[in-house]
Amino acid sequence: MDKIYVNGMAFYAYHGVFPEENKLGQRFFADVILEMDTKGAGETDRLDKTVNYAEVYNKVKEVMEGEPVNLVETLTERIANSLLDTFEKVDAVTIKVIKPDPPIPGHYDSVAVEIRRERS
Repeated sequence: MDKIYVNGMAFYAYHGVFPEENKLGQRFFADVILEMDTKGAGETDRLDKTVNYAEVYNKVKEVMEGEPVNLVETLTERIANSLLDTFEKVDAVTIKVIKPDPPIPGHYDSVAVEIRRERS
């Protein structure tokens, strides 16, 4: 299966379990892999044979900057469902949501959740 990558999308949002996360907000990043057949697009050079990357970004942004949730797991699941519901040419998605500054003590780069969902 062919793959399209949209990586390093950055957002400011209000997700988290703690009240200060919902009030102050924080940075989130997302990487998306779309699995689909890109042969038609490659052979014809036509956008309607693939997915528009700007539309993918906007769908992720809509979820990321939308209704706050407690868990990164929930946020990741909502992004996957939104993309599969929107882009019928996509057979599967892998979503990685990165939370670089969660309010937990210790030294680390980030926490992240990655899921893969297929069209049923």
